[in-house]
Amino acid sequence: MELNGKVALITGAAQGIGKSIALTLARKGADIAVSDVNLEKAEETAKEIQGLGRKAIAIKGNVASVADAEKMVEETITRLGKIDVLVNNAGVTRDGLMLRMKEEDWDLVIDINLKGVFNCSKAAVKHMAKQRSGRIVNIASIVGEMGNAGQANYSASKGGVIALTKTVAREFASRSVNVNAVAPGFIETAMTAALPETAREALTKQIPLNSLGSPDDVANAVLFLVSDASSYITGQVINVNGGMYM
Repeated sequence: MELNGKVALITGAAQGIGKSIALTLARKGADIAVSDVNLEKAEETAKEIQGLGRKAIAIKGNVASVADAEKMVEETITRLGKIDVLVNNAGVTRDGLMLRMKEEDWDLVIDINLKGVFNCSKAAVKHMAKQRSGRIVNIASIVGEMGNAGQANYSASKGGVIALTKTVAREFASRSVNVNAVAPGFIETAMTAALPETAREALTKQIPLNSLGSPDDVANAVLFLVSDASSYITGQVINVNGGMYM
């Protein structure tokens, strides 16, 4: 699963799962455009990638903005020469029970998590279609498949991402652009690290493999989907959840 000569744009790649994806693809030979709203952290991640001997650039952008999405893609092509891979990873949460959920919290999550995938995919896929090759991987979520109390906005956004993935896959398969999604379960992140131990134990008991996943588990699934090893796979959702949802 080597990526020598490939160029990947990864949104929300300054930290967490996005950073792990960026580093994993770089280790396999890809040059990386690190996109994030936090330019300082994006630059730090880009420097780490450069330390691996790969080209890397940092781009500040909000995926909910059409103009920013187009700028990310154009800057990637201008500075790195092309775009072979897009990983739509940027996302936010604003959790709360539906009856208490504010309209602005609904709108923010839908705009970034779902509209952002649409914006960036639309900007990138026209270039991929023209070169008749490309890979798009959208980071969905287990809750987009099974739902979760207190996450009406997040669940809806990730369910939408799954449906959008299948539609774009159908539209661009004839142009050799493969579009898939990865749906993580509960992953070791700053958010889960802050959970009380009792809550972590209760959560872990729901997972057949009896542990939370790591960002690298998600990154390895993405690596497979952007490599030649997955050339006959499109429109699919790869679940990385320890068996929590089957």
